Amino acid sequence: MEPFKTIDSLKLNFNHIKIWYTAGMGFFTDAYDLFIIGAILDVFNAYKIPGFVLNPLYTGLLASSAIFTAIFGQLIFGALGDLLGRKKVYGVEASLLTAGAALSAISPNVLWLIIFRSVMGLGIGGDYPISATIMSEYANVKDRGKLVALVFANQGIGSLVAVAVGAISAFTLPPDIAWRVMALIGAIPAATVIYLRRKVPETPRYSALKGDTETLKKALGFVNGTKIDNGSESKNVKIKRMGLREFLSKYWLLLVGTAGSWFLLDIAFYGTGIYSGPIVSSILGKPSSLGTEIVYAGVPFMVGFFGYFTAVALMDKLGRKTIQTIGFIMMAAIYGLVGTLAISHGAKLIGFVIPATQAFALYALSYFFIDFGPNTTTFVIPSEVYPTSYRTTGHGISAAAGKTGAAITTFYFSVLLAQYGIKDILYMLGIISVIGAILTIIAVKEPKLKSLEEVSQDKVVLEEKNG
Repeated sequence: MEPFKTIDSLKLNFNHIKIWYTAGMGFFTDAYDLFIIGAILDVFNAYKIPGFVLNPLYTGLLASSAIFTAIFGQLIFGALGDLLGRKKVYGVEASLLTAGAALSAISPNVLWLIIFRSVMGLGIGGDYPISATIMSEYANVKDRGKLVALVFANQGIGSLVAVAVGAISAFTLPPDIAWRVMALIGAIPAATVIYLRRKVPETPRYSALKGDTETLKKALGFVNGTKIDNGSESKNVKIKRMGLREFLSKYWLLLVGTAGSWFLLDIAFYGTGIYSGPIVSSILGKPSSLGTEIVYAGVPFMVGFFGYFTAVALMDKLGRKTIQTIGFIMMAAIYGLVGTLAISHGAKLIGFVIPATQAFALYALSYFFIDFGPNTTTFVIPSEVYPTSYRTTGHGISAAAGKTGAAITTFYFSVLLAQYGIKDILYMLGIISVIGAILTIIAVKEPKLKSLEEVSQDKVVLEEKNG
């Protein structure tokens, strides 16, 4: 009995792409913010703008405030997505994200900037479980991994735009205007999809969970005029709701796998991402201008851009678990190699046994494997492997674990960098990556080319209609 067989076997079409665009713009802003806050911090540190003079506490809060509130957004919206439905909360998170980014640009001082970035973070966090699940529940089986990965790949585009906006603003605008332009641009893509998100019907799987066959038909028609399969049009399609105790007893190891691997990944991704400027400067030396420093800091993100779309191309061929394992192993190898090649005196990096440009090229290559591997797959897998009644909750918990790792490393990374130096930091990240690979192998399941019902073990029943 496969009432969703028609939607699962659909060919990729324009409506899938429309859902991808609608779902993906929040992740543009997420990645844009990851890079741009580092550039904004560089502006504040270089020019001492009145009202925005930083001390270590303000620096840590400015870098991490959006990440801390994203944790709450992921948990809250993840729970609401399963409790109220994907449709009822879709667009709310994009509105918060847009408002927070826009208000950040007109902040009168650093305290208000921290507050507005916290609002933006709440929206960013809420976007993770809802957008991922909506794309997953509308996708066909053959292209589901590719489509969910494409939603996340908007991070790659956001990273490149952030590098361009940061550099151009630093080169051409006065410092007190440059940082505001950097902050404002992040609001625009999310603002374009608020209306579109409110028009997306409830997903077919959640409609079936509620036993709402009429909404289910509307959802199927939204994709491509499809119908409920296997003669089930004359019956009510119902996905059996799972109790919390049953969910935890069946999925606890998987939850450890998806949440734990995301936690480990984001320690590396956000630590090296937000503090890309100081890391790159420690390898290549201090650039001659702020604009040049921003461009140098953006080079690893440019390398990572190709990783996102390599993952998209191979997601449904190699499989999510394989890609995640390869990514973690290659991250560990690169961190270990660059650390071994480094020459340090205490916390101070003196040089490398190879030319610094070659060491930098090796370091930048880690971003390719981050974005090809666990940075993409940790987003994709939770949208597929959990039952419909806990899909956004499972994704939200996993994403919140990731952002917890991001918050910890963002808040403490600068202190660790100053105390231990880049060499020991790279060794630490290498060990974390090895643990991530082991956890993936032990606790993560492979959803490649399986229906959501098969991989999540959802129970679908057909009930006779009354009358």
